Amino acid sequence: MSETAFPINDLLRRKLQTTLTITSLTLCVASTLFLLLFSQRIGFGIMSTVEDKLTYGFSIVYRQFTMFVTALIFVVGAIIISFIVFAMMSQRTRDIGLIKAAGCPNDLIFGYFMTELLVITFTGCLLGVILGLIADFVFSNLLNSFQISRGLPDFWLTLLVFASFFVLSIIFGAKPILDTAKIEPAKAMSSIYYFRTEKSIGFKVMSKSALTLKIALRSLFRRKSATIQIVLCLITVFILVTVAVGGSIIADQTTENWAENAVGRDLVLIGHRTMCDHYDLLLSKFHGAKENSKFDYSDERFLIPEDILHQLRSIPGITHLDPRLVLEAHVEEIRNYTFDPETGATIPIGDNRKGESLIVGIEPNQVLAKWFLQGQLLNEEQAWDAVIGDSLGQEMFSAPLSQGIRLQGKDFNIKGVCLDPINNGNVTYVPLQTLQNITGVSKPNIVIVKIDPSANRTETISQIREKIESVNSNFAVLDLNEVLDKNLNFLSYLWSTIMFLPFFSLLSASLCLIGYVVLTITEQRQELGILRAVGAKPKTIVHIVSTQTFVVLLSSYAAGTALGIMVTLMILVPNPLVTGYAIIEIVGWLLAALTATFILSLYPAIKFAKKPILQIITQVN
Repeated sequence: MSETAFPINDLLRRKLQTTLTITSLTLCVASTLFLLLFSQRIGFGIMSTVEDKLTYGFSIVYRQFTMFVTALIFVVGAIIISFIVFAMMSQRTRDIGLIKAAGCPNDLIFGYFMTELLVITFTGCLLGVILGLIADFVFSNLLNSFQISRGLPDFWLTLLVFASFFVLSIIFGAKPILDTAKIEPAKAMSSIYYFRTEKSIGFKVMSKSALTLKIALRSLFRRKSATIQIVLCLITVFILVTVAVGGSIIADQTTENWAENAVGRDLVLIGHRTMCDHYDLLLSKFHGAKENSKFDYSDERFLIPEDILHQLRSIPGITHLDPRLVLEAHVEEIRNYTFDPETGATIPIGDNRKGESLIVGIEPNQVLAKWFLQGQLLNEEQAWDAVIGDSLGQEMFSAPLSQGIRLQGKDFNIKGVCLDPINNGNVTYVPLQTLQNITGVSKPNIVIVKIDPSANRTETISQIREKIESVNSNFAVLDLNEVLDKNLNFLSYLWSTIMFLPFFSLLSASLCLIGYVVLTITEQRQELGILRAVGAKPKTIVHIVSTQTFVVLLSSYAAGTALGIMVTLMILVPNPLVTGYAIIEIVGWLLAALTATFILSLYPAIKFAKKPILQIITQVN
């Protein structure tokens, strides 16, 4: 028989401990691998800056979440492995004492349990990789309506996740084994040292109803080492759950609000059919659409006839008109300078970079968009001001609000940086009249109209189509709600993937808590057996253990959710939008997570309470 046969047989004999450890590690590895692979498929590498999907401002929020959640999952995995191995070794300390009393050296005991750790770690990491690949495949197919990469998973990324968790598990799992292997035989045989218990604080029983509470709290205080470890583990998990679930809900509503305000709700676009199709494509770049060729925005066929504007003003269901001139042009960064107040030195800002940008001329007092931006909106008094998109600002400028932009040989001051889905954030807004003067294009080539929410939307759009076709049949109507909904759905899918992740870690934490309950029951076995012998009912035993579990769980839940909400609102989401519905949804999910974790943790207590009294006292498994 090989040297590894004994450790493997020992693992198979202790099915509950082995299953808890392997399952916990599997879920941590799977959630991390899925997050990294799926982010890569949709175009969000962890270290990239500007993506093919979303604008820079939107992508930076999503990337911050993925990086923070990934780091938390690694931390949770390390803590869970450390605790599970600690719990496993605590329950076997007495066995080690017997082995050492028989003359077995420390290095042999350490090697024996390290073999078990290696087997468990390799199995858990391997199963985690398989589960993560399956989850990546399933979610990629669910998003088949968007531009999702369908190639094979990144082999090196998969190997990196496997190796990272394998090394972390060995490092954090080896310490409890090493500590236990060094215990003197006399201490290992002692029931006090066995579970690292201490003398409890003297609680006085005020009433008979407080007896179970006293027993429960006494055990928690006696077992400080294990209690502190499980509390820290659960706090970390609930931070992860709060950030991933609560943070994703807040970030989803916030980013959807940014996109909806930038595009506008209940708006329709009127333009030449070719122009309408291309504008749809410009907005669809937000979720991955690609341009096939150059487009001539200045074609005279695209200019809006005055008769069409007149017909639109006569339709009662329309409340507002927003004419725009959309072009594409070469733009240049204007270098600026600032002074260091301490040294008086001149510091350059910018580097005269060049590029291409979508140029949109708007009438500042008629524009329907309400962008989320840094700086100020355009106004009619300042003809040479511009507002640029966040992706353009990131790619071309060092400090956009302190610089300018050159267009058609004319210099504009940058007054604001906005988040706008059109052309994936590579856009520049300038006053319409100024753009017409410097380009020689006399008319707008699109007009966006606002439909009265109280009017019949279908009938109003039908009237618009009839009026437009009566003037020029080459012009059409584009319902912006359709492309807006696609962008919002894409955002919703992105955030839902992050919401999906903590359930792996939450299940791992539940298994970890089950391990803690098993440790608790083992330490109190004789005490609980005596209670049963003097007439205590099985439900009393369940009540004692569940009280201990609930105290640990509730304290961890309170600290974890508080820290998670602080991180979300103060760091991860700028200017968060928190609605009453979002609060109710977050509270519902978090309470569901707390309830599910508590219910799962009751399984060992219920199973133990049903055992015969003799079996409990004699420690027969």
